[in-house]
Amino acid sequence: MTRPSLIALTTRMAALCLPTPGARHHLPAAVRFRLTSPSGETVGVTDRVVTVLDGLTPGAGHRFEAEGFAAIEFTTPACTGLVEAAGFGLVPDSAPDDLDAARANATALARAVAAAPEGGTLQLGPGVWTAFPLALKGRMTFHLAEGAVLRAPSGRAGWPILPARDAAGVMLGSWEGLPAACFAAPLHAIGAEGLAIEGRGTLDGSGGRGDWWTWPKETREGARRPRGLHLVGCRDVTLLGFTIRDAPSWTIHPQGCARLTVAGLTVIAPHDSPNTDGLNPESCRDVTICGVRFSVGDDCIAIKAGKRGPDGEDDHLAETRGVAVRHCLMERGHGGLVIGSEMSGGVHDVAVEDCEMVGTDRGLRLKTRRGRGGRISGIAMRRVLLDGVETAFSANAHYHCDADGHDERVQSRAPAAVDAGTPFIDGIDIEDVEIRGLGHAAGAFLGLPEAPVRNVRIRRVRVASLDPDAIATPPVMADHVRPMRHEGIAAEQAEIDCDDPALLSGNPVSLPSS
Repeated sequence: MTRPSLIALTTRMAALCLPTPGARHHLPAAVRFRLTSPSGETVGVTDRVVTVLDGLTPGAGHRFEAEGFAAIEFTTPACTGLVEAAGFGLVPDSAPDDLDAARANATALARAVAAAPEGGTLQLGPGVWTAFPLALKGRMTFHLAEGAVLRAPSGRAGWPILPARDAAGVMLGSWEGLPAACFAAPLHAIGAEGLAIEGRGTLDGSGGRGDWWTWPKETREGARRPRGLHLVGCRDVTLLGFTIRDAPSWTIHPQGCARLTVAGLTVIAPHDSPNTDGLNPESCRDVTICGVRFSVGDDCIAIKAGKRGPDGEDDHLAETRGVAVRHCLMERGHGGLVIGSEMSGGVHDVAVEDCEMVGTDRGLRLKTRRGRGGRISGIAMRRVLLDGVETAFSANAHYHCDADGHDERVQSRAPAAVDAGTPFIDGIDIEDVEIRGLGHAAGAFLGLPEAPVRNVRIRRVRVASLDPDAIATPPVMADHVRPMRHEGIAAEQAEIDCDDPALLSGNPVSLPSS
């Protein structure tokens, strides 16, 4: 029998993968399981490939048995001490516009964080706790108990601001890949190592309660909008089990981090909330995203690597390398797995496998433009279901972002000189993908004449059905692109190797016979 694999493990929680042929986010059928520990035996039922366990005993051996799977044993790390946040004078259930209570709770929570011993746990118990931004430290666990809601206030009077750079010149605050002051995230950490944020509780960014969503591209009071959860320069971080919702802008933003595991989260925002991307790893290495459900107002996962400045500034750039996305459910959103458009530091070795994308406009999307520079390589999509997508796969090197996005130098199809601002896309593998309800095109690949999109390999892609209500629309955000409806794979300045030549014609898709 197949043995489950351990994805994430903390003192009190674990995430296990129950590998099942053909299964993506959900198992084909729910299975019963038994968890045995020194504290006793627990039985339950799971319908998820990635199953989250809580209530584990710190520093103890556990045995997990599920129907149809071999048993797996694991030992949780020890906990050096449990600190209850309620013991620091928190004000419960205050109104979101009660800024005095929010400040008092922020102060109380900061004291609680300071009191947590190295290797210990700070637990926030059930209740609604409104607080101004909280900074976490390394070598601790922040546990959101089931029924706990850590909520940002609706007002920002006195809200702390994260500067663009620290005293050493390292980027802290950012906006669209450039150093910029931004309001601190409701929950954030800078330079933390060995941090875990976990639990069955909820982080609520109150994006719709204040005015955050009314000024998505502006600066107010000298700062850009905050993220929901912002991790800057952190190492060995685990995010496990909790729900995060209604962020003021990007929901989870790991920036310059390494060895990050994200498992079993629920990431949600209204479909019309601006720029509420689900998870945006930027200039990060070794990131695992498993069993996460996304339903947001922008891209579900957007992988980034900073943006070259208008005068070529690049001292803040660093590559993103090694991102694995597995068994996730992406609902709505502009894209399922997106790379760019801030990719000047380079994005390499990204795989999205065994996932389901429902109504995400696009499935796999790469976007860049002249002036960005950087390289994208080693991108893979395997065993993915795309349901209700407009364009399944796209790579666009004429993306009309920024104020000059429609200028001739960005949109021209004439060859330009190759320089530091020339972006390169080389290496995309797409295999075993089913497309249902296709709207615009199965694929659209638009490269630069001086830097074509190279080494695109497409195998076993099946278009199962078309959206009968689709309206012909350009499949990528670039000028001089014709509207498309129910088309195959269209390419300009791109090298495509496809095992189904009929898909490459750019003609309307013919469905397979039943």
